[in-house]
Amino acid sequence: MNTTSLFTLQSQLASRLGLLLAIFCSFSNWAVSAEMDYPTKPITIIVAYAPGGQGDAFARIVAERLSVIYKQSVVVDNRPGVSGVVGTRMAAKAKNDGYTLFLGQTGEMVVNRSMIKDMGFDPLKDFVPVVLIGNAPLVLLVAADSPFKNVNDLIDAAKSKAGRLSFASVGAGTPGHLAASALELGMKAEMVHIPYKGVGPLMTDLMAQRLDLFFSSASAAMPQIKGGKLRALAITTPKRMASLPQVPTISEVAIPGFNYSLWGGLFAPVGTPNNVLQSLNKEVNLLLSQPELKAQMELDNLAVPANSLVEFSAYVASEAIKFEKLVNEAKLKMD
Repeated sequence: MNTTSLFTLQSQLASRLGLLLAIFCSFSNWAVSAEMDYPTKPITIIVAYAPGGQGDAFARIVAERLSVIYKQSVVVDNRPGVSGVVGTRMAAKAKNDGYTLFLGQTGEMVVNRSMIKDMGFDPLKDFVPVVLIGNAPLVLLVAADSPFKNVNDLIDAAKSKAGRLSFASVGAGTPGHLAASALELGMKAEMVHIPYKGVGPLMTDLMAQRLDLFFSSASAAMPQIKGGKLRALAITTPKRMASLPQVPTISEVAIPGFNYSLWGGLFAPVGTPNNVLQSLNKEVNLLLSQPELKAQMELDNLAVPANSLVEFSAYVASEAIKFEKLVNEAKLKMD
């Protein structure tokens, strides 16, 4: 091949490579632009329980405000069933494009995987933690006229009446069940677990002393506490509640290190683009820092920590270890 022909071939190759490079760059720029335009259509937040619970409240707080920020509809889709498994599975199998999110709580994300076999998915592997929305303490409740005036009264009775004190919950694996199981381990005494299908009948029996104790969310318990129908003995988190400053924590008066709460946050199917995750984390943190909303959530006894993707992921991992240990040590099973 002569010099002229070689030069011509090199020029043709260079021209074709340049064309391919231009096409690739054009496609890359289009892809980046498409990602940066998120969202361009409505977003759905799946909740694994019926309307009215804490998780549903978390989802609606975020949905209402994100729809304004993103100028797109953000819809809450309640999918209850099998201790949250139905909705969690649906969200885990959703397309990972950022348009289907999941409001995950303690039970769905870190407890069920230790208590339910063969769910068909693993929340820790099939979801990416996006942002923690709120963390709520539980309150140890007894009837207003209960003989137990403090936690140590209750612990003494549990030890002297082994297997006779009863605690209620709204089902195996729920926060109230887990906190009571942790209390049993901490005080080295067994109690009788009585599951209920709803909080209403449970509270009625508790006030009538047909039950000895119940670990409740603070928001559900406050009306009865203020109305003098129930007595709050202790808080399950290391820090006291601003709305019940006179009520001690279990950690400070009885079992050092005791720390169990109900938390909720946004999760996305694994593989969701990082820029979408970053956008959601940024916007939710900003809206949770708004003074009016922050004050309202703190009034409802919800801690509202600013948190990055990395921080929330680390928190979920640590909670998974804690609850797996509790489930194994207490030999907990689904009813």
